[in-house]
Amino acid sequence: MSAELVLNNAKIVLEDEVISGSILIRDGKIADISERSATGGENFEGDYLIPGLIELHTDHLEGHYVPRPRVRWNPIAAVLAHDAQIATSGITTVLDALRVGLDEDAEVSAPEVRKLADAVEDSVKQGRLRADHYFHLRCEVSVPDCLEGFHYFDGDDRVRLASLMDHAPGQRQFVNLETYAYYYQRKLKLSDHDFNLYCDRRMAESATNSAVQRKAISDLCRERGIRLASHDDATIAHVDEAVEQGIHVAEFPTTLEAAAASKQAGMSVLMGAPNVVRGGSHSGNVSARELAEQGHLDILSSDYIPFSLIQSTFFLSEAVDSISLPDAVRLVTKNPAQAIGFDDRGVIEIGKRADLVRVRVDEHIPVVRTVWREGRRVV
Repeated sequence: MSAELVLNNAKIVLEDEVISGSILIRDGKIADISERSATGGENFEGDYLIPGLIELHTDHLEGHYVPRPRVRWNPIAAVLAHDAQIATSGITTVLDALRVGLDEDAEVSAPEVRKLADAVEDSVKQGRLRADHYFHLRCEVSVPDCLEGFHYFDGDDRVRLASLMDHAPGQRQFVNLETYAYYYQRKLKLSDHDFNLYCDRRMAESATNSAVQRKAISDLCRERGIRLASHDDATIAHVDEAVEQGIHVAEFPTTLEAAAASKQAGMSVLMGAPNVVRGGSHSGNVSARELAEQGHLDILSSDYIPFSLIQSTFFLSEAVDSISLPDAVRLVTKNPAQAIGFDDRGVIEIGKRADLVRVRVDEHIPVVRTVWREGRRVV
């Protein structure tokens, strides 16, 4: 006998429109969508029903494992805490961003990163998790051990995306050295002399390692069917390089010029949801809201605040006249699903997975009331 669930009296956000009605879930998939009221089932009382959100780049897991400097939490407990926050933010599919290559921000070693990945995979196997978890490898190509860290994931079919990034001074996000100094000199508590030596070392590492490791990792990803992302592209030359390397997703372009060129080249442009909510980048780069207004934005990512993903979705649909609620929802559902090759989710459509979120908007803030993954309630 099949398992069925009816969700009734909902404002259903479809790919291109919002309808009032009900849906039928059978065996974890959407079996019917109707503009008529159904009998029985869960009464939504007019709340929104949207597809489960799909997150491609969240750095949130590492903070649960290293909540304070030199503090290490149990990796499975860290994964469970991370998963709970992801799911209660309406995210049903997540690519956990894992560090590959230890730069100035690193609090964890390559073996520890692999230990965290193992904790995720064990938790998937044991059925502990609410969301569907995969991996995004954040490859810091400027540092010497990047390729070594990448090989910790050889043969791991949970890796779906790898981003090629260079956070050395003078590169991409930190083309302006004054901005780099403001961000890192205070963080690292270095004197002017020591900070200059530090910058010289990081720039030398970038000159030695970036091009070689960027090519090696992009070649390996193409061989293994792993989608590729660029990171913090700032110039047309950066975009041209991304095209040559077969990049699918342009993550966090720092200028309007780079975002427009990436879009024109056929890449999906990804920006941070916190950028949308705050009205601008925390590091002074291009506004995600401006890219949305000009049609250069395809995907939003929560980056460092999981709840910002759903918050930015409803905010954009209110703040930008040219963006409807279905338009905004696609930025966090259908578009990221397509970017990494998931064709079974991301829209409310007959035959797709019943990954769904019930949302009520209160004082312009979306309130996640219930979450289903493959028809099973997880929140």
